[in-house]
Amino acid sequence: MFKSCLTNASHTVASSSLLNTRLTSKQVRHEKVSKVQARINHKLAFDAQREYAVLGHRPGQDHKWNSCDLAKAIVTDTALYSDSSVPEIIHTPEGDIELPQHLNYGAAEEVKLLFDVLPPLSAQSGVTTFTGTVVSKVQEAMEREKAKANMFAKVLDLRNANSKGLAFENRRRCVEAFSPPGKQNDTGRPEVQAALLTMQIRGLWKHLLTFRKDIDNRRGLRHLIHERAKILKYLKKLDRDRYEAVLPRLGLEAASVEGELIV
Repeated sequence: MFKSCLTNASHTVASSSLLNTRLTSKQVRHEKVSKVQARINHKLAFDAQREYAVLGHRPGQDHKWNSCDLAKAIVTDTALYSDSSVPEIIHTPEGDIELPQHLNYGAAEEVKLLFDVLPPLSAQSGVTTFTGTVVSKVQEAMEREKAKANMFAKVLDLRNANSKGLAFENRRRCVEAFSPPGKQNDTGRPEVQAALLTMQIRGLWKHLLTFRKDIDNRRGLRHLIHERAKILKYLKKLDRDRYEAVLPRLGLEAASVEGELIV
């Protein structure tokens, strides 16, 4: 009897030791997973603290981009196709003309000529002598010119342009915003070149967020980032005041330009 009890006790101890061994192996595996997760968390925390070379600021600081001059100058797809866009009203002798919020490229400079000068001239064309019916004819012609001007304004809407047209208009806006007051369209200015590269970098980054396996464009993104850093470092050597002034206008921080850029 004593031997059987001793045998059962030994079997119980052996099974409990085996269970403890299994639990210990599970704990070890769980500890290994925890260490891997800890390294991942450490890397994420490190990436959150360092300056982001692509966007030019740390994650969570999008207000620096939203409040910069470059973001206010360019037209994004979200702003272009939003329902909250309010048309501009032009008051003319023919009547009110509704202009879209964003005109197509090349039309913004000729708004006065297209909608203030041409409609009255077209309405009065052919009137050489004053008769009793000339007033009614001119009024009818002015109504027609008003309708044509409103239809023409819809044609000039930037939403009718394709992606190349939108990119062309944004490049024109960048050059105009970052050129000096006394010298418009100064495309060789370092500030203009940095603004154009920043706009291109952000557009390419948005594309890569959707198509993550696009290796060629990812390589091109690295090239653009280093080109922007090279231009801004040249501007820093040329004129430090201009360098420090252009960084907040582009929504960039100094750490995203200086030092080693890991993209």
